[in-house]
Order: sequence, then structure tokens, then C-alpha cells
Amino acid sequence: MTPPIIARGTCYALFAYEVAHAIDLAAAERRLESATQRQTVKQKRRAPAFFEYDPAPLRVTEPAEPLSIGTHATAPYVELVLYDFGAISVSYAIPLAGPLAALPGLSTALYGNEPLEADARRRVRQLLETLGDAALRTRVAEFVEDYVIFEIEAFTAPCEAAMLWTEHAQTVAQILRAEPRTLSQQEVSDALAFRLSFGLNDATLIDTDATLLFDPEGEDVRAVIEFANTQLLEMRFLDTQLDEALEQAYEVLGRRRGPGRFLPSPYGPALRRLGRLQLDAAVLFEQVTNALKLIGEQYLTRVYGLVSRRFHLAEWDSSITRKLQTLESIYGKLADRAASFRMELLEWIIILLIAVSIVLPFLSGFAAK
Repeated sequence: MTPPIIARGTCYALFAYEVAHAIDLAAAERRLESATQRQTVKQKRRAPAFFEYDPAPLRVTEPAEPLSIGTHATAPYVELVLYDFGAISVSYAIPLAGPLAALPGLSTALYGNEPLEADARRRVRQLLETLGDAALRTRVAEFVEDYVIFEIEAFTAPCEAAMLWTEHAQTVAQILRAEPRTLSQQEVSDALAFRLSFGLNDATLIDTDATLLFDPEGEDVRAVIEFANTQLLEMRFLDTQLDEALEQAYEVLGRRRGPGRFLPSPYGPALRRLGRLQLDAAVLFEQVTNALKLIGEQYLTRVYGLVSRRFHLAEWDSSITRKLQTLESIYGKLADRAASFRMELLEWIIILLIAVSIVLPFLSGFAAK
């Protein structure tokens, strides 16, 4: 069994960041055009024909010094994709050539690669400075969603795609799992479980942290995976925000009034903060889940379906929906408590006024004497 040799290919290291409440893409495009004195930064709003973005993301390509990754190096450019819902995806391209058996080493080197992640974060911050007020309520989140796509365009010798999950299953599984050691058969089967092909000479094998794409024209598939990775980032960010909001809401809900029951209600600021977060979360959730529609292309729809299952996007969706409902329930309880406090305060005011109206004539009589 002769190991396959890659003739042409590219490895894409992706880093997705939550950076703002929203990005005005039209304003961002104008800002970038005015900031580019030399034609070193290219921009485009074009999306693949089968993609219906609302609105289309802004793609920015800028020059970069190559970075060493083991025996490989990144290409002299970096691509950044800006989404209107406040996310930026940074992509580094690494040219591939040579034996397929060398890719597990590259995959291992890319797993949690701190220099690449630090460079990507630095570029994101620089881009936000250029965007200015085109990015609303900037907030670069601490965590990042990284992913790797190994795109092989051709091997030196013609071969069917099936050899990737048959003769060379162990090697491909090590690539997908970023594991230099030999894997068990159970682990290999799990790593290769999510795969699909359109013809005999193409294949997409999707795992949690990496995808192996064997396709001479895989740009559209790669775009679907990149969007799904950004979608996962936004769901993680939203889930974290909702956890913090729920913790604060439970704290306010469990607060006892005690001796301060006749002081002004503490629920006003909490209700306003909770209501604003609830609205922001609902809007972001709607934007992320409806940002991309695939039109008339069943294969890409199947790719997105597989990626969604591998990323557990449905489970994230259910978790966020449940937390939004819980937050709405707590908001309702706090609103009821605030209303109850206002009614109680109003009753005491009425009682006090009645008492004053009863006592006042007696006081006037004593004063006359």
C-alpha cells in the first residue's frame, strides 16, 4: 500500500472572535477603503452563488509576515471575515505538498497554537481600531473558537476518495484528532463517522476540531464550515452571557427586603439591566441562526447538516432557548414583585393619608382651645 502524496493543497487555520454587539458592514467597508492608502488590503462582499447571507459578510485580505508552524509556514497574507452580528473570523493559509502521513504532525502543531492565536487576536484589535464606530459596543471576548481545514486539491497519483476512510483511515483519524499516536479502532471509527461525498473523487470528513476536504473545488464547502465555526462561537458566547445573567437574576430574586422593605424598590435597575440583556440575547440569537440560507444546493445543505451535528449546534440552540425562557420567567417574577411593592407602598400612603385626615380635625380643635 503506497502512501498517497499530496500534489496541491492548503491547510486553513481559523480563529473566530466575538468582537462587538454589531458591525455596520457598509460603514466598515467605507472605513477600510479610506484607511487603505496602498492597494495592499483587498475587500469583497461577494458570496458563493448558492449562499444567501443577510447581509453578505465583508472579506478583508491583508499582507502578513509568514509564521513558522513546525516544518511549515503560513502564506504571506491573512483573510478576515466580518459578520454583521459582531463576529470576525481570521484565516491563515498554509500550503501543503508531500506525503499525507506528514499531516498528523502539522495538525498536532496547530492544535491550541498560541502564537497563531495571539497574532489573530492582535489583528482583530487593530481592525477594530480602524473600524471605529462602525463596530457598535466593542467587546473582544476572552475565548476563541479555532478550527482547522485540510483542503487537498489533488494527489500525485489518481485515487478514489474512499481510500481516505479505508486504507488510510488511521492516518486520516490522526489528522482529524491532532494526535501523533496510533489510535484505537473505536477512536478511528468515531473520527471518520461524519463524512460525505458527491462523487468518487471527492470527500469531506468532518470532526470536532478539524476537517479533511478532498476536493479540487472546495471553496464553498470551506465557507460553510467557516460560518458554522463562527456560529458555534456566537452560541458559546451567548450561552456564557445568559449564565451570568441568570446568576445575577437569581441573586436579585432571592434577595430579602428585611428592614429595608420601606426603602425604594431595588428591582428597577435589575429589571432594566435584565430586560436589555434579554433583548440583546434574543436579537443576537435570531441573527446568528438566520444569517445563512443555502439556496438550491443539496450537497452544501448536507455539509452544513453534518457540521451542525458534529458541533452539536442543535443542543446549543436548545440550551440557549431554555435559558432565554428561564430569563423571561425570572423577569416576569421580578416585574410582579416590583408591581406588588408599588401597590403595597400605595396602600400605606392611602392609610397614612386617611389617618392624617382623621387626626387633623382633633388637632385643629385643640389648637382652637
